[in-house]
Amino acid sequence: MGTDEEPERLPPPPFRRTRYFAFDVMVRRPDLDPIDIRRIIDKSKVRLRQPDGRLRLYGYSETLGCYLRIVLLSDGVTVHNAFPDEAFGP
Repeated sequence: MGTDEEPERLPPPPFRRTRYFAFDVMVRRPDLDPIDIRRIIDKSKVRLRQPDGRLRLYGYSETLGCYLRIVLLSDGVTVHNAFPDEAFGP
């Protein structure tokens, strides 16, 4: 994979995601709720474009009781990473 190529995508359900997200992130963070992630994708509190073109979304997770940062690929739909972001404040 070159520097300009995006990682392989896996189809829904629950949403489009990279192999990294499905087989690494979710394994390390089993407390992440796909329903929370889907809701934040649909109605994020903040959306920022990173220098690499990916999107950074923030939204509150009722399940975890904190804000999550969700990173989407540059296509704006494929989840690449998600984690609690204690530094984020509305």
